[in-house]
Amino acid sequence: MSEAEESDQERLARNLAELLQELRVAQAGVQILFGFLLSIAFTERYAEADDYVRTTHFVTVLFATAATALLTAPASWHRVLFRTGNRERIINVANKLAVAGLICLAVAVTGTVLLIGEVVLGGWGAVVVGVLTAIGFSTLWLIIPWRERVNGKSSSE
Repeated sequence: MSEAEESDQERLARNLAELLQELRVAQAGVQILFGFLLSIAFTERYAEADDYVRTTHFVTVLFATAATALLTAPASWHRVLFRTGNRERIINVANKLAVAGLICLAVAVTGTVLLIGEVVLGGWGAVVVGVLTAIGFSTLWLIIPWRERVNGKSSSE
């Protein structure tokens, strides 16, 4: 069916289904990451960690928590507002929540890489790897898609 043949309701239903499918992928990743981050605090090595590592870990856990909340919120919005005629509003809010959740997930992954870098490389090596991770996520998840959007190369959904 072409876009011209698709009704507004069909388009909204498709957009919601696509969004929820995309969120399933991100949710699985953030939940695995969250579990990994929680387990770190119960290791022998963590007990000996300095304030920098503990603070980085805690901030990373907070971003993973925020990512979990933001990436699962659209499913809750959909369920609570099911059959209320608010599908377009659900999609608009869910899109914003998903983008915010992906940003928090990128920060959480970057923090995790920084923590692992601190254990493996220490000092500036860890910082360099963390910065490169942040640049990679920013480029792939924000800068390139935003540039495509601004240049009008993506089709309207």
